[in-house]
Amino acid sequence: MPHRTVFFISDGTGITAETFGNAILAQFEIQPRHVRLPFVDTADKAHQAVRQVNHTATTEGRRPIVFTTLVNMEVLEIIRTGCQAMILDMFGTFVQPLEIELEMKSSHRVGRFSDASKSQAYHDRIEAINFSLAHDDGQSNRDLASADVVLVGVSRSGKTPTSLYLAMQYGLKAANYPLIPEDFERQQLPPALAPYRSKLFGLTIQPERLAEIRHERRPNSRYAALDNCRMEVSEAEAMMRRAGIRWLSTTTKSIEEIATTILQELRPERLVY
Repeated sequence: MPHRTVFFISDGTGITAETFGNAILAQFEIQPRHVRLPFVDTADKAHQAVRQVNHTATTEGRRPIVFTTLVNMEVLEIIRTGCQAMILDMFGTFVQPLEIELEMKSSHRVGRFSDASKSQAYHDRIEAINFSLAHDDGQSNRDLASADVVLVGVSRSGKTPTSLYLAMQYGLKAANYPLIPEDFERQQLPPALAPYRSKLFGLTIQPERLAEIRHERRPNSRYAALDNCRMEVSEAEAMMRRAGIRWLSTTTKSIEEIATTILQELRPERLVY
């Protein structure tokens, strides 16, 4: 049984409420049941949400926790006064004090995706995602000059998910390129990468973990054999040292931690620090 039910109520996608709420809940050793209620943007939908929250409170015998990023004050008031729950209004907690400090009213815009079609940043992000997909696993060498980051490392070391995360979260054009046995024989980076050394960042991984991952993809293959994984990781790390490429091990790190380290090290021009 979960310790508590947590609702994420928003008049937009609810991504902000859920991201912020999960960050706070991670500080507690509980296993909450998540209920997402996005696009609660009318009084009728608010009353429906109240009924759902209160039904949960009655059924479970304890009040749920509600994280909300509601902007519409009428809708928010229905939730506040009607729900038998602990209400954590994140916009009210942070936006109102900022309005006082900055001596101006906020835009009270519903969701950061509500006017995406008019946002250059949104279109840049879509372009970055398309770029990362087109340059995944060394598929294309074209237009690498426009890449913000080029990840290198052995196959299955985490390059693809990291590239896509950088594109989706930060709008960065992230290419990735595998280091293969032919590169190790030449003891040189792939020639296509030579002009872009300042954009390169290496990912490595413990051979034992790499073998586990590869076995899931190609069981009982030479590709997944532990001795082969040890050889490839050792050669890749030696190559990155020779080339002066910054790198880290992904073995125990989340995608978010990997991406943050890359941004700190490379500091792409596209981002403002």
